[in-house]
Amino acid sequence: MKVIDFSLTNSILNQYVSEIRNVEVQNDRLRFRRNIERIGEIMAYEISKTFDYSIKEVQTPLGIAPVSTPDNQLVISTILRAGLPFHQGILSYFDQAENAFVSAYRKYKDTLKFDIHIEYIASPRIDQKTLIITDPMLATGGSMELSYQAMLTKGEPAEIHVVSIIASQQAIDHIAEVFPKDRTTIWCAAIDPQINEHSYIVPGLGDAGDLAYGEKE
Repeated sequence: MKVIDFSLTNSILNQYVSEIRNVEVQNDRLRFRRNIERIGEIMAYEISKTFDYSIKEVQTPLGIAPVSTPDNQLVISTILRAGLPFHQGILSYFDQAENAFVSAYRKYKDTLKFDIHIEYIASPRIDQKTLIITDPMLATGGSMELSYQAMLTKGEPAEIHVVSIIASQQAIDHIAEVFPKDRTTIWCAAIDPQINEHSYIVPGLGDAGDLAYGEKE
């Protein structure tokens, strides 16, 4: 299984990651959401380099132009609600993709212990398609695992791209264990070393859903 950590490469992506982490910048929800989208756009561009391509002939006003374009049938899946701006950023580059949405949430037994529940899924068939499954924050990897299992009720994808902005090393290790190793790639803007007792990524950035859309009760 290949793991891509963009923080190891110098690019403008790191600027947007620094802003969504910055407590002084986070107060601007519009800027937070837009930075999440821009990270999604950049990562979509990088993911596109792994697709299968073929030459198509395009009629121009003056002749025929050969153009190499991707052949993959894409399904972009996101975990609600924090994943929405990230999903939109990826979709803005893969505008012909089909879309899927999964509602996964933590149900706390006490202040530290919780189970993860899947409440809702809306998805097309994914048989032999390229599945891009996204969540901006991968803390334990549990929500991603259950979301993937829910997606499998819609078929078996040909390949899987797990796409996140900030992941913990624990989540990376977990996904590497439970996803198919021969056809999964993990893409992260940054990988942080640990999670705390509440299963939040450290240093992370806080609650991405609250920062994007406001606090929930």
